[in-house]
Amino acid sequence: MQKLTAEKRDLKTRAQQVRLTGKIPAVFYGRKTKSTPVAIPQGDFLKVWREAGESSIVNLSYDGKDLSVLIYDVAFDPVKDTPTHVDFYVVEADRAVEVPVPITFIGEAPVQKQEGVSVVKVLHEIKIKGLPKDLPQVLTVDLSVLQTIEDQIFAKDVKLPTGITLMANPEEIIAAVSVAKAEVEEAPVEEFDPTKIEVEKKGKLPEEGVEGGEAKVEAGGAPKPKAEGGKKEKDK
Repeated sequence: MQKLTAEKRDLKTRAQQVRLTGKIPAVFYGRKTKSTPVAIPQGDFLKVWREAGESSIVNLSYDGKDLSVLIYDVAFDPVKDTPTHVDFYVVEADRAVEVPVPITFIGEAPVQKQEGVSVVKVLHEIKIKGLPKDLPQVLTVDLSVLQTIEDQIFAKDVKLPTGITLMANPEEIIAAVSVAKAEVEEAPVEEFDPTKIEVEKKGKLPEEGVEGGEAKVEAGGAPKPKAEGGKKEKDK
């Protein structure tokens, strides 16, 4: 069992000041245990966190007592990705608890040998329930059962240790097969070429002669009116 040592934390001391000393602000509580603020060494916690996760029991030593706890919740700095606060839940040996347990995928799916086929891992943890002593650290899922494109692995297919109950939806998909769709080649779009546009000639059209008795226009002059009924008589 992993072990951590916690020390009392004064709530008057700002959390940032606690972190500057190389420790993480934390709290432990339980059904029969009141909420107690503590501080734990950051280096020690990271080592335990990597090995125990959220489903293994950790021995938390505080004020001369050893408490069996679960790492219930961890808050992280969004920029540095370092833990900023930890919640520990004090468990009772004879009382079942619900915890999320990480999934480890093993094996190779035969269906992946087909062109354009891949396996999608939908879930990476699953919630279970059991006594603290029976809780597994990880659950194993074998991908070798995926032999056709219709095959799927559901939560109900995960093998659980004796004394452990599945708390997730049994029909929830753990892993499935994905088939890549063939890309449809689109017709090339012809680029706009302004030189191909026929420009309408401006000005007068080529002379086609006088039609319909219309007067011909002389260069630089105005249209001459047609004579009506021969010569005009002089004014009397």
